[in-house]
Amino acid sequence: MHVNAKPTILYFGTPVALLSTMNEDGTANLAPMSSVFWLSWRCMIGLESISKSTENLRRTGEMVINLPSVEQVGAVDRLAKLTGTDPVPESKMPRGFKFEKNKFEVAGLTPVPSQIVAPPRVLECPVQLEATLEAERSLDVGGPMEGFLITFEMRIRNIHIEESILMDGNKNRVDPNKWRPLIFNFQQFYGLGPQVHPSTLGQIPEDLYRTPDMADA
Repeated sequence: MHVNAKPTILYFGTPVALLSTMNEDGTANLAPMSSVFWLSWRCMIGLESISKSTENLRRTGEMVINLPSVEQVGAVDRLAKLTGTDPVPESKMPRGFKFEKNKFEVAGLTPVPSQIVAPPRVLECPVQLEATLEAERSLDVGGPMEGFLITFEMRIRNIHIEESILMDGNKNRVDPNKWRPLIFNFQQFYGLGPQVHPSTLGQIPEDLYRTPDMADA
């Protein structure tokens, strides 16, 4: 039986991403988030307006969207209550956030140079997406939350994928039987289980989904 419910959060299971951006002093910030989805070679992400990632993205227009697997869950969790903003924003203080400048070091992750954008990639993440900002929009325009949560449209410019998760004989296709993204499900970490049923849409060649914006990457 269904009942009416009002969960405070609606994290029904989304992939975790580590966002790397450049601070104003030339150092790198690294932040975990899970409000993210993709359409073609565009990525939509949701961030608080007060976050360091938002500040850096607005100033530089660049970031790397690094996708950890379940193997990097410990590193991701070490970043959970850290912020690159000093002083810590008032809204984050009740949640126990602390300022940390050296997030890569604290997480035990390795920054490596990107090819298109300035922010570094995370070596340990199997998927690394270099991206530039296309547009931003506040949620709840005209309402009480306007300016608090921001959606950013990111254009994917360059992609790095660990060979071990690619299909045999095809360097341009990720093998879903090998790729195990880290999933955030109602504030808890999970991984994917085995395939439960063959997909009818999965029979369509991926090349038929190619869109014009891929030519600019």
